[in-house]
Amino acid sequence: MKIRLLKPMIASALAVFMLGGCYNQPGLTQDNSYNRTKTGAASGALAGALLGYNTKGSHKGRRALIGGLLGAAAGSAIGYSMDQQANEVARALGTGINNDPLAALDPNRDIIVSKTRDYVKIMFRDRMMFATDSSNLQPNARYKVSKVANLLRRYPQTAVGVAGFTDNQGSFSYNQSLSERRANTVASILAVNGRPKIRGCSYSKAIAPNNNATNRALNRRVEVYLFANRNVMNDPCR
Repeated sequence: MKIRLLKPMIASALAVFMLGGCYNQPGLTQDNSYNRTKTGAASGALAGALLGYNTKGSHKGRRALIGGLLGAAAGSAIGYSMDQQANEVARALGTGINNDPLAALDPNRDIIVSKTRDYVKIMFRDRMMFATDSSNLQPNARYKVSKVANLLRRYPQTAVGVAGFTDNQGSFSYNQSLSERRANTVASILAVNGRPKIRGCSYSKAIAPNNNATNRALNRRVEVYLFANRNVMNDPCR
Protein backbone atom coordinates (compact mmCIF):
# COMPACT_ATOMS: atom_id res chain seq x y z
CA MET A 1 0.00 0.00 0.00
CA LYS A 2 1.40 3.41 -0.94
CA ILE A 3 2.54 5.69 1.89
CA ARG A 4 0.51 8.62 0.56
CA LEU A 5 -2.65 6.52 0.90
CA LEU A 6 -1.63 5.02 4.24
CA LYS A 7 -1.35 8.39 5.97
CA PRO A 8 -4.95 9.55 5.36
CA MET A 9 -6.20 6.10 6.28
CA ILE A 10 -4.38 6.31 9.60
CA ALA A 11 -5.93 9.71 10.17
CA SER A 12 -9.33 8.24 9.37
CA ALA A 13 -8.74 5.46 11.85
CA LEU A 14 -8.00 8.03 14.56
CA ALA A 15 -11.35 9.60 13.73
CA VAL A 16 -12.98 6.26 14.44
CA PHE A 17 -11.72 6.26 18.01
CA MET A 18 -12.73 9.87 18.55
CA LEU A 19 -16.22 9.21 17.22
CA GLY A 20 -16.50 6.02 19.23
CA GLY A 21 -15.86 7.86 22.47
CA CYS A 22 -18.20 10.78 21.96
CA TYR A 23 -21.39 9.14 23.22
CA ASN A 24 -22.59 8.17 26.65
CA GLN A 25 -26.07 7.34 27.85
CA PRO A 26 -27.20 7.28 31.45
CA GLY A 27 -29.18 4.34 32.79
CA LEU A 28 -28.70 0.98 34.42
CA THR A 29 -30.04 -1.32 31.72
CA GLN A 30 -27.78 -0.30 28.86
CA ASP A 31 -24.71 -1.74 27.19
CA ASN A 32 -22.07 0.92 26.66
CA SER A 33 -19.67 -1.15 24.57
CA TYR A 34 -21.06 0.34 21.30
CA ASN A 35 -19.30 -2.34 19.25
CA ARG A 36 -21.46 -1.62 16.20
CA THR A 37 -20.61 2.08 16.41
CA LYS A 38 -16.89 1.36 16.27
CA THR A 39 -17.23 -1.31 13.58
CA GLY A 40 -19.42 0.92 11.44
CA ALA A 41 -17.00 3.82 11.81
CA ALA A 42 -14.01 1.66 10.86
CA SER A 43 -15.75 0.23 7.79
CA GLY A 44 -16.97 3.65 6.72
CA ALA A 45 -13.54 5.19 7.17
CA LEU A 46 -11.85 2.58 5.00
CA ALA A 47 -14.49 2.73 2.27
CA GLY A 48 -14.46 6.52 2.27
CA ALA A 49 -10.67 6.71 2.13
CA LEU A 50 -10.46 4.29 -0.79
CA LEU A 51 -13.25 6.05 -2.66
CA GLY A 52 -11.60 9.41 -2.16
CA TYR A 53 -8.21 8.13 -3.28
CA ASN A 54 -9.54 6.44 -6.41
CA THR A 55 -11.48 9.49 -7.60
CA LYS A 56 -9.90 11.10 -10.65
CA GLY A 57 -7.99 14.35 -10.20
CA SER A 58 -5.20 15.77 -8.09
CA HIS A 59 -4.78 15.87 -4.28
CA LYS A 60 -5.66 12.19 -3.87
CA GLY A 61 -4.25 12.09 -0.36
CA ARG A 62 -6.43 14.98 0.75
CA ARG A 63 -9.52 13.47 -0.85
CA ALA A 64 -8.77 10.12 0.81
CA LEU A 65 -8.54 11.83 4.20
CA ILE A 66 -11.80 13.73 3.69
CA GLY A 67 -13.52 10.61 2.38
CA GLY A 68 -12.29 8.60 5.34
CA LEU A 69 -13.54 11.16 7.83
CA LEU A 70 -16.95 11.39 6.17
CA GLY A 71 -17.17 7.60 5.90
CA ALA A 72 -16.26 7.19 9.57
CA ALA A 73 -18.92 9.68 10.58
CA ALA A 74 -21.59 7.96 8.49
CA GLY A 75 -20.66 4.48 9.66
CA SER A 76 -20.50 5.61 13.27
CA ALA A 77 -23.95 7.19 13.05
CA ILE A 78 -25.48 3.95 11.75
CA GLY A 79 -23.78 1.85 14.41
CA TYR A 80 -24.72 4.24 17.18
CA SER A 81 -28.34 4.25 16.07
CA MET A 82 -28.52 0.46 16.42
CA ASP A 83 -26.77 0.53 19.82
CA GLN A 84 -29.16 3.23 20.96
CA GLN A 85 -32.14 1.19 19.80
CA ALA A 86 -30.88 -1.85 21.73
CA ASN A 87 -30.70 0.14 24.95
CA GLU A 88 -34.08 1.79 24.41
CA VAL A 89 -35.77 -1.53 23.66
CA ALA A 90 -34.23 -3.11 26.76
CA ARG A 91 -35.42 -0.27 28.99
CA ALA A 92 -38.91 -0.32 27.47
CA LEU A 93 -39.19 -4.05 28.15
CA GLY A 94 -37.88 -3.75 31.70
CA THR A 95 -34.66 -5.64 31.12
CA GLY A 96 -31.06 -5.10 30.03
CA ILE A 97 -28.75 -6.09 27.20
CA ASN A 98 -27.69 -9.70 27.74
CA ASN A 99 -25.21 -11.20 25.27
CA ASP A 100 -24.52 -14.29 27.36
CA PRO A 101 -25.35 -17.33 25.16
CA LEU A 102 -26.43 -19.22 28.28
CA ALA A 103 -29.20 -16.70 28.96
CA ALA A 104 -31.37 -18.49 26.37
CA LEU A 105 -31.20 -21.63 28.53
CA ASP A 106 -32.57 -19.87 31.62
CA PRO A 107 -36.28 -20.80 31.89
CA ASN A 108 -36.91 -17.81 34.18
CA ARG A 109 -36.15 -15.28 31.45
CA ASP A 110 -39.26 -14.46 29.42
CA ILE A 111 -37.58 -11.67 27.44
CA ILE A 112 -33.94 -11.51 26.35
CA VAL A 113 -32.53 -8.51 24.46
CA SER A 114 -29.12 -9.05 22.90
CA LYS A 115 -27.03 -7.39 20.22
CA THR A 116 -24.40 -8.43 17.72
CA ARG A 117 -22.38 -6.51 15.16
CA ASP A 118 -25.23 -6.93 12.64
CA TYR A 119 -28.50 -6.79 14.55
CA VAL A 120 -30.43 -6.40 17.78
CA LYS A 121 -32.44 -9.48 18.80
CA ILE A 122 -35.45 -9.63 21.11
CA MET A 123 -36.44 -13.11 22.24
CA PHE A 124 -39.98 -13.53 23.59
CA ARG A 125 -40.71 -16.80 25.38
CA ASP A 126 -43.79 -18.68 24.25
CA ARG A 127 -45.28 -19.00 27.74
CA MET A 128 -45.78 -15.23 28.02
CA MET A 129 -46.91 -14.85 24.42
CA PHE A 130 -49.49 -17.47 23.44
CA ALA A 131 -51.77 -20.12 24.86
CA THR A 132 -51.11 -23.69 23.74
CA ASP A 133 -51.63 -24.14 19.97
CA SER A 134 -52.78 -20.52 19.67
CA SER A 135 -51.44 -17.62 17.64
CA ASN A 136 -53.42 -14.99 19.55
CA LEU A 137 -51.22 -12.79 21.72
CA GLN A 138 -52.02 -12.65 25.41
CA PRO A 139 -52.75 -9.11 26.74
CA ASN A 140 -49.41 -8.56 28.49
CA ALA A 141 -47.50 -9.85 25.48
CA ARG A 142 -49.42 -7.53 23.16
CA TYR A 143 -48.52 -4.64 25.45
CA LYS A 144 -44.82 -5.55 25.34
CA VAL A 145 -44.72 -5.92 21.56
CA SER A 146 -46.59 -2.63 21.18
CA LYS A 147 -43.89 -0.88 23.20
CA VAL A 148 -41.30 -2.11 20.71
CA ALA A 149 -43.51 -0.89 17.84
CA ASN A 150 -43.72 2.58 19.39
CA LEU A 151 -39.93 2.75 19.59
CA LEU A 152 -39.56 1.69 15.96
CA ARG A 153 -41.58 4.70 14.84
CA ARG A 154 -38.54 6.79 15.78
CA TYR A 155 -36.26 4.68 13.58
CA PRO A 156 -37.91 4.45 10.15
CA GLN A 157 -34.69 3.16 8.56
CA THR A 158 -34.62 0.02 10.73
CA ALA A 159 -35.43 -3.24 8.94
CA VAL A 160 -37.41 -5.71 11.07
CA GLY A 161 -37.49 -9.48 10.93
CA VAL A 162 -39.79 -11.75 12.93
CA ALA A 163 -39.34 -15.51 13.32
CA GLY A 164 -41.48 -18.09 15.12
CA PHE A 165 -40.09 -21.30 16.66
CA THR A 166 -41.80 -24.34 18.18
CA ASP A 167 -40.87 -27.57 19.93
CA ASN A 168 -41.03 -30.93 18.14
CA GLN A 169 -44.42 -32.06 19.45
CA GLY A 170 -46.52 -32.78 16.37
CA SER A 171 -45.53 -32.86 12.71
CA PHE A 172 -43.01 -30.49 11.18
CA SER A 173 -45.65 -29.11 8.80
CA TYR A 174 -48.12 -28.40 11.60
CA ASN A 175 -45.46 -26.60 13.61
CA GLN A 176 -44.33 -24.75 10.50
CA SER A 177 -47.82 -23.34 10.11
CA LEU A 178 -48.11 -22.51 13.81
CA SER A 179 -44.73 -20.77 13.89
CA GLU A 180 -45.65 -18.71 10.83
CA ARG A 181 -48.99 -17.66 12.31
CA ARG A 182 -47.33 -16.58 15.54
CA ALA A 183 -44.66 -14.63 13.67
CA ASN A 184 -47.38 -12.96 11.60
CA THR A 185 -49.28 -11.93 14.73
CA VAL A 186 -46.22 -10.21 16.17
CA ALA A 187 -45.24 -8.72 12.80
CA SER A 188 -48.68 -7.17 12.33
CA ILE A 189 -48.04 -5.03 15.43
CA LEU A 190 -44.49 -4.15 14.42
CA ALA A 191 -45.49 -3.07 10.88
CA VAL A 192 -45.13 0.63 11.67
CA ASN A 193 -42.40 1.38 9.08
CA GLY A 194 -43.23 -1.25 6.48
CA ARG A 195 -43.98 -4.94 6.55
CA PRO A 196 -41.42 -6.96 8.54
CA LYS A 197 -39.73 -9.98 6.99
CA ILE A 198 -41.49 -13.05 8.45
CA ARG A 199 -40.25 -16.60 8.86
CA GLY A 200 -41.75 -19.68 10.44
CA CYS A 201 -38.97 -22.02 11.53
CA SER A 202 -41.02 -24.87 13.04
CA TYR A 203 -38.59 -26.83 15.24
CA SER A 204 -35.62 -26.53 12.86
CA LYS A 205 -33.48 -24.37 15.17
CA ALA A 206 -33.81 -25.71 18.70
CA ILE A 207 -32.08 -23.95 21.60
CA ALA A 208 -32.08 -27.13 23.67
CA PRO A 209 -32.75 -30.84 22.94
CA ASN A 210 -36.49 -31.53 22.77
CA ASN A 211 -36.17 -34.31 25.34
CA ASN A 212 -38.20 -32.95 28.26
CA ALA A 213 -40.89 -30.40 29.06
CA THR A 214 -38.43 -27.76 30.31
CA ASN A 215 -36.33 -27.87 27.17
CA ARG A 216 -39.34 -27.89 24.88
CA ALA A 217 -40.56 -24.72 26.61
CA LEU A 218 -37.19 -23.08 25.88
CA ASN A 219 -37.58 -23.86 22.20
CA ARG A 220 -41.03 -22.28 21.89
CA ARG A 221 -40.37 -18.61 21.20
CA VAL A 222 -40.71 -15.64 18.86
CA GLU A 223 -37.60 -13.67 17.94
CA VAL A 224 -37.60 -10.10 16.62
CA TYR A 225 -34.53 -8.85 14.74
CA LEU A 226 -33.64 -5.22 14.12
CA PHE A 227 -31.19 -4.53 11.27
CA ALA A 228 -29.67 -1.31 9.98
CA ASN A 229 -31.07 -2.13 6.52
CA ARG A 230 -32.59 -5.03 4.57
CA ASN A 231 -29.35 -5.79 2.73
CA VAL A 232 -27.78 -7.31 5.85
CA MET A 233 -30.75 -9.40 6.99
CA ASN A 234 -30.04 -13.10 7.48
CA ASP A 235 -32.16 -16.26 7.70
CA PRO A 236 -33.13 -16.84 11.36
CA CYS A 237 -34.05 -20.47 10.69
CA ARG A 238 -30.44 -21.45 9.93
